[in-house]
Amino acid sequence: MLAKRIIPCLDVKDGKTVKGVNFVNFRDAGDPVELGKQYSDQGADELVYLDITASHEGRKTFLDLVRNVAAHINIPFTVGGGINELNDVDKLLNAGADKVSINSAAIRNPNLIGEIAENFGSQVCVTAIDAACVNGKWICYLNGGRVPSDKELFSWAKEAENRGAGEILFTSMDHDGVKTGYANEALARLSDLLKIPVIASGGAGEKKHFKDVFQLGKADAALAAGVFHFGEININELKDYLRKEQLIVR
Repeated sequence: MLAKRIIPCLDVKDGKTVKGVNFVNFRDAGDPVELGKQYSDQGADELVYLDITASHEGRKTFLDLVRNVAAHINIPFTVGGGINELNDVDKLLNAGADKVSINSAAIRNPNLIGEIAENFGSQVCVTAIDAACVNGKWICYLNGGRVPSDKELFSWAKEAENRGAGEILFTSMDHDGVKTGYANEALARLSDLLKIPVIASGGAGEKKHFKDVFQLGKADAALAAGVFHFGEININELKDYLRKEQLIVR
């Protein structure tokens, strides 16, 4: 069994880390480079930086941030937001990112997954999926959870894997920022369906939620934001707790 990973996620808006609930009502959570360094020191396995307002000007600012993160942090990090073509991926990898996360662009142009895998390797391509359960069906959303698509979570995740995605990052919009635990049932179904790693996102509120997402949700990695940003959970302490619960963590 692969060791489970703990991944803090930093949503970046106008150069600052922010945190919302159900994809709205954002509040400031601090400097993204300082926070990243703090998490790296605390034992985080990886980091994810998402440019949540990836407009053209934002992209330039974000590239500077990626360079800054690469200069100060020694664990792998993934970046996402506004990636629409191979040139965007090239720039981010050259700035120091280890992987890229694509979401809306992949739904609009599924061929992009294969292009990234072919040019940079599958391990570079994380396909992120934001989905909400509507009348018992998990619908995938575009544009940061604002626009429903015609894609369904499980079939789209399988298609992304077949096209060359290296990992699936699934965020349950219903659980995002609510702190009542992850969408373990959907995650377990995803994990059974796919051969590639599944990263769980949305719902962490306490240490037990991480244990549950690994045991019940069968996730390979757990991503969280607010509980780390606002000092509610320390990563070293979380890993000690998970080890006591017989889980293999890095």
